Amino acid sequence: MIDAIGRPQSVLVLGGSSEIAQAIVAKLVPSRCRTVVLAGREGPRLSEAVERAKAAGAEVAESVAFDATDVAGHREFAEGVFERFGDIDLVVVAAGVLGDQAEDERDPESAAAVLTTNFAGLASAMLAVTGRLRHQGHGRLVVLSSVAGLRARKANFIYGSSKSGLDAFSQGLADSLEGTGVGVTIVRPGFVVGRMTEGMTPAPFATTPEAVADAVVAGIASGAAVVYVPAVLRWVFTVMRTLPRAVWQRIPG
Repeated sequence: MIDAIGRPQSVLVLGGSSEIAQAIVAKLVPSRCRTVVLAGREGPRLSEAVERAKAAGAEVAESVAFDATDVAGHREFAEGVFERFGDIDLVVVAAGVLGDQAEDERDPESAAAVLTTNFAGLASAMLAVTGRLRHQGHGRLVVLSSVAGLRARKANFIYGSSKSGLDAFSQGLADSLEGTGVGVTIVRPGFVVGRMTEGMTPAPFATTPEAVADAVVAGIASGAAVVYVPAVLRWVFTVMRTLPRAVWQRIPG
């Protein structure tokens, strides 16, 4: 179980090869987290992430196959993980794709793939995993959302709307879990400089996977419902969400 000062002993990561996920694991393992289950599409990146978890000191570090778009297999996936590894203290929902806005606008199928991966697929997987967390009576989900979902811009409205759906779903899920012993922390980073955004010009208040990981670990310890990274974005978007549409439309991409 997560101990009195907020340290989980086991973690399941959906999207285990992502940079942010790996940064979170790197922070958790030295602080008592001994079992690391990295779920994702099999390949070199996932295998390397497992090796990094082992090098950090995890007693158990293994990968399991997971595809966010395979909604028909999510219940079986969740059952298999919990049967194999026992109780899981923490589930980090880190899977996702950025997409290519220009291409996705021209290709509805590509746009649907972004929406399915980032929202519909993850919602399905979260419900499957939450069923097991409810059964064990404890645990926490950490959901990597984005400030892009708070108000979609014309430059990234497909990605932004996928995160908006995930964020709203996570809020409702958190409310439904009140009194069950299971909590939800929604993480809303700004622009994260890393592999996914390589070649893009960083937006104001840009952050790093390591900074997001620090904020996540602090949020787990405090039981925070929502975490912004950097923290100033909480106040920035309090204002941004109220801007008149004519002003919002002029904000550059």
